[in-house]
Amino acid sequence: MKPVCSIVIRAFNEEKHISRLLNGISQQTVKDVQVILVDSGSSDRTAQIAGEHGAQIVDITPQEFTFGRSLNLGIQQAKAELILIASAHVYPVYPDWIERLLEPFTDAKIALVYGKQRGIPSSQFSEQQIFTHWYPDESQTRQDHPFCNNANAAIRKSLWQEHAYDEALPGLEDLEWAKWANEQGYKIAYCAEAEIVHVHNESWQGVHKRYTREGMAFKQIYPHERFSLLDLWRLFLKNSFSDLGEAGCQHVLVREFRNILRFRWLQFHGTYLGYKRSGPLTWQLKQSFYYPRENGVKQNNSSKRDVKPIAYD
Repeated sequence: MKPVCSIVIRAFNEEKHISRLLNGISQQTVKDVQVILVDSGSSDRTAQIAGEHGAQIVDITPQEFTFGRSLNLGIQQAKAELILIASAHVYPVYPDWIERLLEPFTDAKIALVYGKQRGIPSSQFSEQQIFTHWYPDESQTRQDHPFCNNANAAIRKSLWQEHAYDEALPGLEDLEWAKWANEQGYKIAYCAEAEIVHVHNESWQGVHKRYTREGMAFKQIYPHERFSLLDLWRLFLKNSFSDLGEAGCQHVLVREFRNILRFRWLQFHGTYLGYKRSGPLTWQLKQSFYYPRENGVKQNNSSKRDVKPIAYD
């Protein structure tokens, strides 16, 4: 019997977080799921903990790892047509997370669905602003650009069999796959009710490396695109002023002032380096990845749902 969905989790030394995700999966309204953990050489108890929760373990050496390759190896083991993809350091907020993330697939033209993400109180202020901008409170059944994020997403295996994830990209394998799906006439859906918490506490060096990697990937996906020094300074200033204004409204400006400037500089300097080291982007994609939300657009971070959240220890 096929499960309702197969869940592919990429992990490396995630013993601090993996139990919460697996506990959240066990409390979902959708019970018949296959859990696959792709472990890229963890030296801690990540694989052991996942095995204790009944997950199937797929091993990949650090030398072989790319984001795309780890996903492809996990999906190869999937028994279901619908593949849910989650990072090991996320956990669902509500017990209907899987149910909501899979609902849009009743439309045969939907290739990929991605859900809302929120940070934790200790997340960088600017990172939380990015989450708020990228993942609004309103769902969108058919968006007109390929933005998505594989920390909390689902795809059709039958389409993956036509076009696997690009194993050569240093990141943004989700964007490349969604771009391909759009070009085949399929659509991307965003589900705000399928909410997860993303524990994304990186070092400053980690932030810079992430955006450098993603800049390199973006250049490979859109080879004719440019990211100039003018873009760097313009986007750094625009996003910094937006974050500083929001920090002022939240009465945390003094505390967050230096962190905001540092994060935004590392974000766009890393992007600039990524473009230098490795096609025209649509306005919608530039808005999704780089631009702050417009002034006056308020997001309500408190849920109005009637569903009771999962009670984690």
